[in-house]
Amino acid sequence: MTPHLWRALRADRGSYSVEVAILAPVLIALLGLMIAFGRITDAKGAVDTAARAAARAASLERDAATAQTKAQSAAAAALAGEGVTCHATNVSVDTSGYATDVGTDANVTATIDCTAPLSDIGLPGLPGSKTLSSSWTSPIDTYRARP
Repeated sequence: MTPHLWRALRADRGSYSVEVAILAPVLIALLGLMIAFGRITDAKGAVDTAARAAARAASLERDAATAQTKAQSAAAAALAGEGVTCHATNVSVDTSGYATDVGTDANVTATIDCTAPLSDIGLPGLPGSKTLSSSWTSPIDTYRARP
């Protein structure tokens, strides 16, 4: 090895530790963002599942009051089953289809709003929570008696 080449290689001493000191926070922030987006995607899927379960449970009932109750229970059970914890959950069910006459097509629509927490990730600039919303419609049996 020539002395000139040897001096050139030794001139970079300590640059790796500076590079790591600069890149480590960037990589940690990127990892935190990936975790946040993954949790949001997972929570969105759980809210979609809960809306589907709530609409289906409501459509199987014979009256609007029972449909409301069953939809609330089904939504809570679906969110708990998916392991999603919401700061605030709002389940609204449109049961106006129960007021239609037998033989008329009718639907039940369940809408769920869930405020999912993100503050425990601890990434600066990330909002403390994200509100996710989903809606699902399920048909009521056309020829089933309605009160």
